[in-house]
Formats: sequence, C-alpha cells, structure tokens
Amino acid sequence: MRLQVLLSIMNDSNPIEKLENMNIKCDYVIINQVLNEKIKLTNNSYKNSKIISVNERGLSKSRNLALKNSTDEILLFSDDDMSYVDDFEKKIISTYEKYKDADAIAFIVKNINRKIKFKASKINFLQSLKISSVQLTVKSSSVKNNNVSFDENFGSGSKYFMGEENIFLSDCLRKKMKIYFVPIEIGELHFLNNSKWFKGYNYEYFISKGAAFYRISNLIYPFLILLFAFRKKNLYVNNVTTLNAIKYMFNGVKDYKEYIKNEKNILDR
Repeated sequence: MRLQVLLSIMNDSNPIEKLENMNIKCDYVIINQVLNEKIKLTNNSYKNSKIISVNERGLSKSRNLALKNSTDEILLFSDDDMSYVDDFEKKIISTYEKYKDADAIAFIVKNINRKIKFKASKINFLQSLKISSVQLTVKSSSVKNNNVSFDENFGSGSKYFMGEENIFLSDCLRKKMKIYFVPIEIGELHFLNNSKWFKGYNYEYFISKGAAFYRISNLIYPFLILLFAFRKKNLYVNNVTTLNAIKYMFNGVKDYKEYIKNEKNILDR
C-alpha cells in the first residue's frame, strides 16, 4: 500500500522546493495552476510522481486533475500552507491497514479551528460539514469506482468560493462510502499566504455559503442555513445581522438554482 500526496499550488516557479519545505518525501501529484506569464509551464514525471502545469484556475479543477492522474492506493489532499510530521506517510498507511473498510479517513491537522475528538469514529452527514480538505485522505479505488469528484462550481477560484470539500464528502456518503475520523496528527496548517478567497463575512460570503448548503442537500438546506446562522453568530455578528445572514444565504440558494438552470439551457442548445 502506497500513499500519494495530491498538492494544489498556484504560480509556483519551484514546486520541488515546495515539497522539501512541506516535508513531503513520498509519491506526489502536483497541479501547478500558472496564470503568471513570467512563470514557465513545466511538466515532469518520475516513477509514481508527477508535476502538471496548467493555464487555468479553480481549486476543485486542480483536485480533480490530481485525482485523474493519481496512481497509488491512498491519496492525501494538500495545500501549499501545510507541513507534515516526519512519519505522516507511515501513520496514514497503518491507519488504513487497521480500518480496512474505510473509504476515506480524516486526521488531525494543527491550527484548524475544529473541536478535536479523542476517539476514532465514523463520520456522519452533519459531522462531514466540519472536515477540512487538508485533513482528508481517500482510498483511490473507492473514489474512482463510485465516480466521486469535486464540484467545480465550488471552491477557491470558482463561482462559489467555498464548500467544495463538504460537498465532496456528502457525495461520498450518498454513495454509501465509509468515512472515519481518527485522532492522529499528520501535520500543521500555517496560513503562510493571505486567503485566496476569504474577504470577510460579506454578502458574497453568504451567497456562496447558501449555495453550498443547497448543493450539499436540496432537502435539508433550510435547516443547515438556520443552524449555521445561529450557531456561528459570533463569527459574523460584527459584520451583518443574523436576519440578513439568513436572507443572504437563501439568496445564494436562489442564485445557484438560476445558475444551474442557465448552464443546463446552454448545454441543451
């Protein structure tokens, strides 16, 4: 059993140096989205590792291209503001050897604002909303056999700039895939760069949030909107009222429905 890191980066002129800084010594697929004309598009392949440069943007597009080009049994999603503990590869592989029925396993990453459980458990639908992509590993065969991928309408660089990992996990659960959380630390998130998408709790934030909730579930999205509005009030209360936050998220649902309808009409022409 081998582990392959799927790393999404942008405008990076030295991806190999990035690997060294992140303490990645195992197989990898790097997707380098190059939009800076001064940076040369380079591609490289060595044994079970690849560097692929593309002239496009969108985190979900990057993740999907990395999935398509992956070759190992276990895959770890990664961003360039991560660093890993020395034995993270061994920890992840041994965990999959223990949880043989797991299709995906989330691990502990330091500095992610989540309440840490100290007990391994299966992840249900609501719990999947708390998982960040850099915590997530998947079994390659499970994802590919169930035809699960990231929704390219969501994520940094997309129309709706958040929620892609939660949509991905909800799609996995709908396919009856088994997802675990295991309290083993594999790395640390450093926030080296300013966020590529978060500009505060503004109107655009809530539009994307509402759209993501609807995409996660077109049945219980009102519950998800209200749950977020009241449980996370302390996050946004200095920027917007709870009533407006709810209103904007429902506007996001409406916006997403219209967007998908228009996209379908274009495809049907």
